[in-house]
Amino acid sequence: MIEIATSPTTTTITVTGDLDLMEREQFPEIAARVTGLRRQLLVIDMCRVSFMDSTGAAFLISLADAGRKRGGATALRGCSDRDLFVLEVCGALELFRVDEGHACPPLVAPGLV
Repeated sequence: MIEIATSPTTTTITVTGDLDLMEREQFPEIAARVTGLRRQLLVIDMCRVSFMDSTGAAFLISLADAGRKRGGATALRGCSDRDLFVLEVCGALELFRVDEGHACPPLVAPGLV
């Protein structure tokens, strides 16, 4: 699942679950919505991503590239080492600011609260 939230200067995309080939049908619509919002900063919250393949990486790269062409920036928050490696192998890690200071909220199992 991908959710979009905005503030006057920032768009935040929160990804939950897999960011992969199976989710690709929603990528064009989300990219169009994000691009249409025209915020200077795009934050991609990856705290709840369980798996990302090259299709998911290509989606993130396209978002970052579109923002850069408009003079904006894209930040990754809560990105796993594995996902950072995928972006690095794609030669695209330099398109992103990596928020290394972010601490993801802990997962709470249902019924344990």
